[in-house]
Amino acid sequence: MRRAAVALFLGASCVPRFVTAQSLCESCELQVGIGDTYHFWGTTGGVVLPVTLDWSDGRYEFGLFRISTRQILYDTHYRYGRLMADPYWGLSLSRRWRLFDRGPVRGFFGFGIAAKTESDQLSVTRLDFASQLGVRFPLPGGHTIGELTFRHWSNAGIRLPNHGQDFVTLTVRLNTGLFGPERSEQMAANGLVDFKGAQSASNAGAANIP
Repeated sequence: MRRAAVALFLGASCVPRFVTAQSLCESCELQVGIGDTYHFWGTTGGVVLPVTLDWSDGRYEFGLFRISTRQILYDTHYRYGRLMADPYWGLSLSRRWRLFDRGPVRGFFGFGIAAKTESDQLSVTRLDFASQLGVRFPLPGGHTIGELTFRHWSNAGIRLPNHGQDFVTLTVRLNTGLFGPERSEQMAANGLVDFKGAQSASNAGAANIP
């Protein structure tokens, strides 16, 4: 696990140096949610508890994942089920790229590295490559943001067995006030927008007076 932590630290050093601590915190988003594991589009019953932190307009993501239950594969070859993995903790650090924007909906792809506390049939190594494909969208009411992300961790066949860890997560942004612009700054910005809007409406009304 020490090697995995060192690798994650080195990966974090690749983040552009010109991003200051202040701008980094202002762009941070904390998300929590729920997820499920699968293999070849069949569920393996693993419950995932994700906590992610992204920054720089979603270009970078750090994730903490708890696979909280055993993963058992059922198919024609394993009618009574095959144990693929026991519960474990995992970390990931990824660079993400925007694929498309359709109004408030955004698609993205990410690639990076992942580390986990256990070796298993899904991946004999504890340090793997991490890829993700997801979509970002506003939740009903428009008060917060959600992300649906399909994730895959594997060592690219460097060592076997390497079936790969597949799981999907649904996360929601937390408005805790600990990340992003300070509330006072948001209120000031909103007040400025409202003032400008009111001023424009007043000017327009004055122009219509005969």
